[in-house]
Amino acid sequence: MGSGIKRVAVLGSTGSIGQQTLAVIGAFPERFRVVGLAAGENTGLLAKQIRQFRPRFFYCQNVGAVDSLPEGYGERLELAEMASHPDVDVVVIATSGKAGLGPTLAAAKAGKVIALANKESLVMAGEIITGEARLHGARILPVDSEHSAIWQCLEGEMPSVARLILTASGGPFRNLTRAQLEKVTAEQALGHPTWQMGKKVTLDSATLMNKGLEVIEAHWLFDTPFENIEVVIHPQSIVHSMVEFVDGSIKAQLGCPDMRLPIQYALSYPERLANRQLPRLDWSRLSQLTFEPPDLDTFPCLRLAVEAGKKGGTCPAVVCAADEAAVLLFLDRRIKFTDIALLVERALEKHQAVAHPTLDDIMAADGWAREQVRRMAEGVGH
Repeated sequence: MGSGIKRVAVLGSTGSIGQQTLAVIGAFPERFRVVGLAAGENTGLLAKQIRQFRPRFFYCQNVGAVDSLPEGYGERLELAEMASHPDVDVVVIATSGKAGLGPTLAAAKAGKVIALANKESLVMAGEIITGEARLHGARILPVDSEHSAIWQCLEGEMPSVARLILTASGGPFRNLTRAQLEKVTAEQALGHPTWQMGKKVTLDSATLMNKGLEVIEAHWLFDTPFENIEVVIHPQSIVHSMVEFVDGSIKAQLGCPDMRLPIQYALSYPERLANRQLPRLDWSRLSQLTFEPPDLDTFPCLRLAVEAGKKGGTCPAVVCAADEAAVLLFLDRRIKFTDIALLVERALEKHQAVAHPTLDDIMAADGWAREQVRRMAEGVGH
């Protein structure tokens, strides 16, 4: 990085976070250079991104579609190879699900700066990834708005934290009863009131599973006991999270609900860059900021995820995998919205946890949980 330009690889470049990351990078061509792009099935958009940014490396999950990509722009690398390549300074992990685990671990072992937007990596293998990051001098910079907020609140502070307070919008169904949730459709669940996100994260926000996974992630990112991490519902999504210190004072990070803000901070850290494309809060138009406790009976996914985090071992991996499988079944209209939590809970009850698991143990638990959900789904009814 002698020239001052950070060389960035964006994994999951065609997803919501990936596209917003490239929008930030495009606003600062003198600061950032895209050297790697990786996508799943959306080869049409990937081709456009390759033409615009001309990366040295690319990855496409659909190997058969590689021929349709522009010629002469880059070498095809696997995700872990790209994440650990010597010519990459910053790796943005914006893939969803367990696909982010391998490249995140590879980047940690290579001592990279990791801008992490993939919750599942730390949820499934937080002990392993944070251990490798410490060993190899890698830095994990959170991209989630909530974790970015906590990170910003902790900057310059001594280790005197009493509580981390994660805010949640509550999703589109926060005022519905359990009976009403039984009738929720996939189309309704994919409409988030304040954030623009991919299908999986949007569904997890509707069930509050997303917030439960964020609690586990915060535990690993900030080395904080689960007992000192709380969740509050904040429908306006203006206060992104808060930190309470031992003297009772509280710091909060506020801003418009726009993912480009935390993405840019992770990319530009330790600097803050002026970006005219980003929105500003208009305090004269903010009528109220409200907070309320989460309803763990109506939205049990939050409780299940936190319980799994406290148990540790392979339990968080089971929650991740069971949830991912159940969400797909719901999107395929094979189960009800409320069955997502039911299937996750049953998988957790059946699971024989392995303490301090290896990566093989984690992947075995992942595969076991997915298979359990598929089998159990046949008996939950419609």
